[in-house]
Amino acid sequence: MIHPNQVAGMLATATSSPIKPIPTVIPTPPEFQRAGSSGHTTLWVVFGLMVTASAIFTGLSWKIPVSKRLYHVITTLVTIIAALSYFAMATGGGKRMSCTRVTDSHDEVPDTHHVVCREIYWARYVDWVLTTPLLLVDLALLAGIDGAHTFMAVAANVVMVLSGLFAAYARAHTAKWGWFAIGTVAYLVVLWHIGLHGFRLVKTKGAKAKRLFTSLAIYTFVLWTLYPIVWGVGDGAKHLTVNTEIITYAVLDVLAKGVFGLWLLWSHRLVPETNVEVGGYWSHGLASEGGIRLADDDA
Repeated sequence: MIHPNQVAGMLATATSSPIKPIPTVIPTPPEFQRAGSSGHTTLWVVFGLMVTASAIFTGLSWKIPVSKRLYHVITTLVTIIAALSYFAMATGGGKRMSCTRVTDSHDEVPDTHHVVCREIYWARYVDWVLTTPLLLVDLALLAGIDGAHTFMAVAANVVMVLSGLFAAYARAHTAKWGWFAIGTVAYLVVLWHIGLHGFRLVKTKGAKAKRLFTSLAIYTFVLWTLYPIVWGVGDGAKHLTVNTEIITYAVLDVLAKGVFGLWLLWSHRLVPETNVEVGGYWSHGLASEGGIRLADDDA
């Protein structure tokens, strides 16, 4: 039997002890990451730069015989495609929101989750999947790389770019970084077929050709190494704002396409060993096909 004094003591303790509130968690609203005015302005600026570069490269090709314009045609196509991509992004197209679930850790309460929706510019990946193979073909022609290695490098490059696209839209953490790893391996394959293999082949073309190819290859692959780093910090981990991501990619694109193209077209003409001359249909079409066959019969 409980003594009345014990009951009184228990009541006194209960009333004197402060009541601790039960921890509560307020749901976090979705976070939207979109481009701002500086990002949109950058897209228009790069569009103008790519159009200007295309005009300059076209002008440089006018003084070159058609049979020797292969570098000019490829390099001009690169900047034209890039201009179309930037026009699409600048006018509000070529993008789609990608939403992922992010975990927030807390000390006093259970972990919570919130949704992050970020603008992903898929037009950028369309640009890369078309232009980066052309840049590799430029380097392959410069070094004299055979078709088999060039084809493998282009195929690996397509895998690399598509892996980045799939990773950007992946919702699961494992899938996102799994695609990123696949793209990294594909990049190493590109580096092997163009960089290392090309360096061995270009030695036979002389010191000037070797110097030009080595400089352009190192320049290109250093820039290309920065792309996945920006992707990892931006679309991957979402630590960069969309504006910062746009500006960073814009600088890299101008350097990797516009500056690369001007450097290649201005320098290769000073190194005759790097010239590529294409005859036949490329230079003369089919108009003289009958005459050629007649001459062959007379012989």
